[in-house]
Amino acid sequence: MNESTKLREALLKNWKNPALAWQIFKRVLCGPSPCPLSLCKSLPIVADILIRSKMHPQLDTLHHVLLLHTSLHSSSLFALVRILARSGLLDMAVSHFHSIRKQLPHIPPPVYLYNLLLHSSIQENRSDFIPFLYKEMIFSGVSPDVYTFNLLIRGLCDAGHTDDARKVLDKMHQKGCIPNEFTFGILVRGYCKAGLAIEAFRILDEMRGFGLTPNKVVYNTLISSFCKEGRDEEAESLVDKMREDGLVPDIVTFNSRVAALCKDGKMLEASRIFRDMQTDDALELPRPNIVTFNLMLKGFCKIGMLEEAETLIETMKANCILMTLQSYNIWLMGLVKKGKLLEARLVIKEMVTKGIEPDICTYNTVMDGLCKNGMFSDAKVLISLMQSRGILPDTRTYTSLLHGYCSRGKIFEASYTLNEMMRADCSPNIYSGNILLHSLWNEGKISEADSLLQKMNEKGLDLDTVTCNIVIHGLCRSGKLDKAMEIVDGMWNHGKTALGSLRNLYLGLVNDSCAGNRCTPDMITYSIIIKQQCEAGRLEDAKKMLIEMVGRNLYPDSIIYNTFIHSYCNVGKIASAFRALKDMEKKGLQKTLHTYNSLIMALAKNNQIFEMHGVLNEMREQGITPKVCTYNTIIGSLCDAGQTNDAMSLLNEMLQKGIVPNIHSFCLLIKAFCGEGEYRAAQEVFEIALNISGHKTALYSTMFNELLLGGEIIEAAELFEAAVEQCLHIGKFVYMDLIDRLCKDEKLDHAIDILHKLIDKGYSFDPAVLIPVIDALREMGKKREADEFTEKMLNMSSEGGVANKVWHSGEGRNHLKLKKKGQSEWKNIVHRDDGSAIALKALQRVQNGWGQGSILHLHSLKKDISDFWEDAG
Repeated sequence: MNESTKLREALLKNWKNPALAWQIFKRVLCGPSPCPLSLCKSLPIVADILIRSKMHPQLDTLHHVLLLHTSLHSSSLFALVRILARSGLLDMAVSHFHSIRKQLPHIPPPVYLYNLLLHSSIQENRSDFIPFLYKEMIFSGVSPDVYTFNLLIRGLCDAGHTDDARKVLDKMHQKGCIPNEFTFGILVRGYCKAGLAIEAFRILDEMRGFGLTPNKVVYNTLISSFCKEGRDEEAESLVDKMREDGLVPDIVTFNSRVAALCKDGKMLEASRIFRDMQTDDALELPRPNIVTFNLMLKGFCKIGMLEEAETLIETMKANCILMTLQSYNIWLMGLVKKGKLLEARLVIKEMVTKGIEPDICTYNTVMDGLCKNGMFSDAKVLISLMQSRGILPDTRTYTSLLHGYCSRGKIFEASYTLNEMMRADCSPNIYSGNILLHSLWNEGKISEADSLLQKMNEKGLDLDTVTCNIVIHGLCRSGKLDKAMEIVDGMWNHGKTALGSLRNLYLGLVNDSCAGNRCTPDMITYSIIIKQQCEAGRLEDAKKMLIEMVGRNLYPDSIIYNTFIHSYCNVGKIASAFRALKDMEKKGLQKTLHTYNSLIMALAKNNQIFEMHGVLNEMREQGITPKVCTYNTIIGSLCDAGQTNDAMSLLNEMLQKGIVPNIHSFCLLIKAFCGEGEYRAAQEVFEIALNISGHKTALYSTMFNELLLGGEIIEAAELFEAAVEQCLHIGKFVYMDLIDRLCKDEKLDHAIDILHKLIDKGYSFDPAVLIPVIDALREMGKKREADEFTEKMLNMSSEGGVANKVWHSGEGRNHLKLKKKGQSEWKNIVHRDDGSAIALKALQRVQNGWGQGSILHLHSLKKDISDFWEDAG
């Protein structure tokens, strides 16, 4: 047995004792005349032993000893670098390689070693090594081969530098290297990954220029990318192009198309392809496999098409297509998302019956649904079931339970869950901690929030910007705005350690590591502070904070601008609000309904009707549909300004656009028309309101009170009687004034008839309403009737009303039957129930009768709105 064999056997015999194996090899290596061949053959064995045992210092020693032995061939040193790189110790491999190049600059490393180090750098996402290795390669005089260039292109593409990757392809020609199909395939994949499918498609022509035909992988990559970018026609053309190149589209081709379409929610297009794969034999399409079915199932579940998903499930079962664990988990996800928890439970039972054991993903899906629906007892039972089946709850399991408790204000249970989570050796993540921290601040439990924050730090959770935002928001809600601002300022310099400025409890709570320094304010941080400053009336401070944001390269979004606009409008600084709006437009930010509603309300307060119409027109141009509250604000202002025709035009616009006016909309117009003495018009609006909103107390009381105020006594009386017939609440009707006016107008019988109807319907009303009737009877000499009413009034006073029966809401009762011929017009109106079509016709009659007003258009505002930051009133 020669020396080389003996050394290898000694090392293998002691591989479980790495320290002894190392000593044996070291003794031979440092001996008086080590055998180079023996050491070279034994080097992989000892290196593997040291790597497995994580004896990294010994590996460094091995490297330095090998460098000292000039008798050993350089291949031993290169072999050690190769072993380290392949074992995942890239940093050590590159360090040793750099050392070799310094000590032995005259010995060029082989090209395969450069390629191996480049490949390992790409695999481990260490793009910082790639420029060094390539420069070192060129400096050593080692010529890159095609594989080298392919690696460089891949590394650049993975880093998103597709333009540089393209330059490397061009440089290959200069170096005399001919690109192969892998070169172009890598570049195509890089362009597709960057969302540049068109540029990737152009690469195909270049391939053909080198006599290369794209393979299926290249085509499938391109087809998938086109589908993701919504270029369905181009994807179809590529499938045809594959056939022209003699390639038959396979299941991967079609699954790529189906996957991209399903991901974008384009289920109709995906279903068409899926159907063709099942039925179209003429085109020789591949039959769908389990991957295809799962893609379709996931797509249906994602957008809530459960009926289609269930049909697909039944098809899979009927055709004996294997239902995998993944299939069941997707189906469960869809059911839980729609709140169908009972069906989800049956699916789990079916899985167990078929011998498919649910995994942690299965249980977590159901757990999430139970907790979102507040079914916490069922959630606890599910955890027990998981444990009985040998599946331990993980962070997601407990986080679902934690989030469920917090969303329903069950802070005690949430805290207990967090402690239970830690007792189960299931480390909470920062998301779990932040959920509970947010709930504690919302509940005003500041001391508990402090305690939790300390525990989060003690458990090694890396407090992040979200954590800081929760604390800042909590401080703002607690009225500690200045303290919150201190933390924001401190975050820029100290990261999460800025929380230490809260109070002594936080001093030393978090370290000042680099990770902490990266915990900087974001858009949400500034949104919280600016909103609070504006609400506190500190607009100047808010503007300074905005300027600070921009200085920190954080640019305000629509929410922040809306906050400023709303605040300026609230304090009457309309010109400043419009300056903010103009600045918003310059930044290209999307204006919202909230933006315009704030401006319209402010203009309405100032009676700026002309400008208000202009804002409404701009909303229409921007494609933003006004809501009922928007219309009501404008209608109210128009009514106040006496522009009732324009107000009716807006009501017409609402109805035509399918925006249902509310009771307030109609009441505004009823009051306006009655105020102008247009009672017929008010009556028409009232008719429309009944058809749209139903028999509501507010409508009747508004119409009645306005009629009475305008001296339309008989009409008011008839409307009041109709309300009583509907059993509506009469608390907002000034019926005492009605009785008094009827008595004064010598319509005593009518007044008495109304009182009898109130009594017969069981209403409780103020006994003082009988006084005008009693006085009128006495003046007419009807003493006996007067005495009867007096006695009734006294009885009502002692009993607290006509009867113990209280008024009943008539909303929802059947409409009363129409009176015979001679019934009043009011009775006819309130008893009609002929739909919204009549309402629209009635509205047109009203407008035709009064003349249709036109809505004004906005010209440029009189005030200059060029400078947002210059405060104007």
